[in-house]
Amino acid sequence: MSREPEFRPHRVVVLALDGLLPFELGIPHRIFGRPRDARGRLLYDVVTCSVRPPGPVRTDADFAVQVEHGPEILATADTVIVPASYELGPVFEQGVLTGELAAALDRIRPGTRLASICTGVYVLAAAGLLDGRPATTHWADADRFQRLFPHIRVDPDVLFIDDGDVLTSAGVAAGIDLCLHMVRRDHGTAVANEVARRTVVPPHRDGGQAQYIHRPVPDPQQATTTSARAWALGRLHEPIQLRDMAAQESMSVRTFTRRFREETGVSPGQWLTQQRVERARQLLESTDRSVDQVAREAGFGTAQSMRQHLQAALGVTPTAYRRTFRAEKETAALRR
Repeated sequence: MSREPEFRPHRVVVLALDGLLPFELGIPHRIFGRPRDARGRLLYDVVTCSVRPPGPVRTDADFAVQVEHGPEILATADTVIVPASYELGPVFEQGVLTGELAAALDRIRPGTRLASICTGVYVLAAAGLLDGRPATTHWADADRFQRLFPHIRVDPDVLFIDDGDVLTSAGVAAGIDLCLHMVRRDHGTAVANEVARRTVVPPHRDGGQAQYIHRPVPDPQQATTTSARAWALGRLHEPIQLRDMAAQESMSVRTFTRRFREETGVSPGQWLTQQRVERARQLLESTDRSVDQVAREAGFGTAQSMRQHLQAALGVTPTAYRRTFRAEKETAALRR
């Protein structure tokens, strides 16, 4: 009789640097500290470390945080997350690591997943871990970051970027989007949605940073695209034309498209594809419908079309996605 493999939660190590933002430090603990398996075991083990021996780490507030682990704990990590700091010194000013930070990062094992929140991306960039890769940071800092690191492909419009083993997020609350995405990638939509519900945040935010960049306050009487989006969500299984969405708001197609991008950060077509991918994921996890049926109900029309879109968005086929994450949906149902 074969023995059951030993259970070991995925270890997330959060690197706390002087000048850190307490809100961002708490995001990984809140998101990764919730998911459990069918036996009630935590799926993640979240710990915090400093680049120095255990002790206080300054924050940008009027208090410090007591960190119980030194840099040696980085060698045990499956995922390392670097939140933002306002005291990065030469990392922020010149794009080079301090000696103690370089020594700490050297402890990370090859193959460890790395992630940053907001200006934590400077640490990954200064370590040379983002050269030739796409990355993002807070929209207000994107131009400066690009000038300091010209070999990185900076995208200032998105909430986060998943480049496989290295992930980066935009500012502050975008760290929630990033961490939920990692839970979704690890354990599927059902588990991530449950964490989002308990955290009282949306499981997936539409659009990117463009919607948060300062613009003149619009006329209160000015129409929005909210009703059109609600109308489309109720008809994802049907063909939806841009002119039909514009008609819901009594706008011309040109005005509607411009307003839609201002409000969501993406085009109507991109938004529809995102919503249909999400609908397909939910159906693949929660139903026994065939791939052809899921494709029709999600609005892709054919299995081939859905396969192409899921492959582009998730890197897997519908069948592979169902095989990987269906069990997570079933165990989540058992816990209710």
